[in-house]
Amino acid sequence: MKRIITIVITAAIIVGLGIGWIAAKKQPPLSKVTIVGSSALQPLTEAVTKEYRTVNPRASITVQGGGSGTGLSQVQAGAVNIGSSDIFAEQKGGIDQQKLRDHIVAVSGIVPIVNRDLGIHDLSLTRLRQIYTGQVTNWRQLGGPDLPITVINRAAGSGTRVAFEQVVLKNRRAVNAQEQDSNGTVKEIVARTPGAISYISAAYLSPQVQSLKIAGVTATAKNITTNRWPLWSYEHMYTQQKPTQATQKFIDYMQSKQVQQTLVKQAHYVNIHDMQVQKDTAGRIQGKE
Repeated sequence: MKRIITIVITAAIIVGLGIGWIAAKKQPPLSKVTIVGSSALQPLTEAVTKEYRTVNPRASITVQGGGSGTGLSQVQAGAVNIGSSDIFAEQKGGIDQQKLRDHIVAVSGIVPIVNRDLGIHDLSLTRLRQIYTGQVTNWRQLGGPDLPITVINRAAGSGTRVAFEQVVLKNRRAVNAQEQDSNGTVKEIVARTPGAISYISAAYLSPQVQSLKIAGVTATAKNITTNRWPLWSYEHMYTQQKPTQATQKFIDYMQSKQVQQTLVKQAHYVNIHDMQVQKDTAGRIQGKE
C-alpha cells in the first residue's frame, strides 16, 4: 500500500513539474529597455515606468540620468535603447540625427530659482540676461540686499541650458560660473548659498528654493502651452531608426492620452497634446501665442 502511495505522489510531482515547465515556456520573454540621459525627464520617466510595470509585469526598464549629451551619444552608439534629451539631436555636436528617431513625450517648464532668504520674487528677461552675462553682479542693483550674485549655470551639453540661453541670452556669452548638470544638485546649492541664482526643470521645484516669475508671469502649464512663459523645452526620447518592439511599446505608452492627462500633469510636466505653439531647433516659435 505504501509503495502505491509513493508511486502516486511521485507521479503527481512529475506531472506538476511538467505542467510548470510548459507554463514557463508559454510565458512571454522578459522585455528589457534601458533609458539614459536627461535629468529633467528622469522623474517623469521613473513615474511612468512604475505604472507601466503594473500592466506589463514582464517589462524590465532601467532609468538613469547623465544629461542629454550622454543620452544622445549612448543611443547613437547602440549602448542603450532610449537616449532622453531636452534638445534636438541636431543641436548636439557629434550626433547624426539621420541615424536616430525622435519621439517627443512631454514638455518641461524651466524656472529660474534663487535662495529663499534673498527676498526677490520677480525678474524680467532683461534682468536675467544682465545677471547671466555679468552686467549685474550685486542684488542691490535689482532692489535686493547688498549681496554678491552667485551664478550657478548648467553644464555644457545640458539641454536645459540650451533652452535657457536661446530665450535669455540670445547668443550672448554667459559669465564664467560654477556649472552643474543635475537639477537636484543645482537646487541643493542654491538652497544653501546666500545670493545664489540658477534655473531648473519645473518638476524639481520645492519649498527649498524661491521660484521666480518673469515680468509678472508664473510658470504654469497654461502659460507654457501658449509661450506666455517662454522658458520651456521638449522632452525627447531618441531611439535607433528601428527600435525594438519593447522600446516602441514603452514610448507609445508614454505618449498615450491616458498617461499625458494623468502622470505627465501629476509630475509637473505639460501634456504634449495641449501645446498650442511649436518650437524649432533655433528656438523660433510657430503657432498661436
